[in-house]
Amino acid sequence: MGSAPKKFVVLHIGDDIKYNPDVYKSFSSKFTMIQPSLAERQRPEFIRALKEHRWGDFHAIFRPFWNSGGEMGKWDSELVSHLPKTCQIFASAGAGYDWADIPVLSKHGILYCNGARASSEAVADMAIYHILSVFRNLTWSALAARSGSATEFADAHKNQQETAYNPRGRNLGIIGLGNIGYTIAQKAFAGFGMNVLYHDIARKSKEQEEAVHAMFYEKLDDMLAVSDCVVLATPFFGTKLINAEKLSKFKPGSRFVNIARGTLVDEEALLSALKSGHIFAAGLDVHENEPYVHPEFCKMWNVTLTCHNAGGAWDTASGFERLAMENIECFLLKEEALTPVNAHLVEKT
Repeated sequence: MGSAPKKFVVLHIGDDIKYNPDVYKSFSSKFTMIQPSLAERQRPEFIRALKEHRWGDFHAIFRPFWNSGGEMGKWDSELVSHLPKTCQIFASAGAGYDWADIPVLSKHGILYCNGARASSEAVADMAIYHILSVFRNLTWSALAARSGSATEFADAHKNQQETAYNPRGRNLGIIGLGNIGYTIAQKAFAGFGMNVLYHDIARKSKEQEEAVHAMFYEKLDDMLAVSDCVVLATPFFGTKLINAEKLSKFKPGSRFVNIARGTLVDEEALLSALKSGHIFAAGLDVHENEPYVHPEFCKMWNVTLTCHNAGGAWDTASGFERLAMENIECFLLKEEALTPVNAHLVEKT
């Protein structure tokens, strides 16, 4: 009789899974799992272990949480170059990938899968919160109520309405209509009756556009010029997308919401645009220098601030974990990942 087929090897970087024990039990039974210790996950030791071939020829990397398994720092050329040639997929439980050098992973033939799909509902809900806040100036009202001052309460009660508007019928420009961006569009269209405009590197199908009455803009500047509120919902690829030049293209008196990455925005330029009134209000869940929030924003009643919590729901964390496992299982056993980011860039080795 022949020997049983050899199992694929999965490197589990991070803490033990939290949310899907039954799924992990099934997942781990199909593969040989290796879980480096916390000490082995520190960058110098991790690279040393890779050089020593300590974990052999593993085929996949599984990162179960966005907030663990990051001890290795940025997955750049220095680190990725030491991965075994057998490694074909990196599945991470998180929406962003600014810490992962996608071109480098692609050059080494590694498919990168993120979990944005699992966070779409939560992030879109937070976007709606910020959209409503920047149209209705809710931060002014909230701060006045929390002040405990009868004078500030009376001032907001009397005067806040003069700068508050309903979002219905307004133009919502979305930069990046991926899973998250499209979910924002669905909620804004169905809930508020907003007009959906969008800019992306790829246009949605006619059916998807019609479902939310979306209008595609090939040129970003053209969309910015007519949007009453702009939502940033695109990944970070190493450059600031919203800078002084781009902010000058915004419709005067418009609003800006960022639920993507703080590093996409030049905050000094945004501050200037807010102070001049060119941008009327901003809603920021993410910040350029996290965990530090720009001190000037903290003083402004027309800026709504949250602590990078857009995806911060139990449902999201559970979905991240499950999707990372499903991506690896589908790719290794069925040769097709569910949420690949760089399939078009991967170089076959």
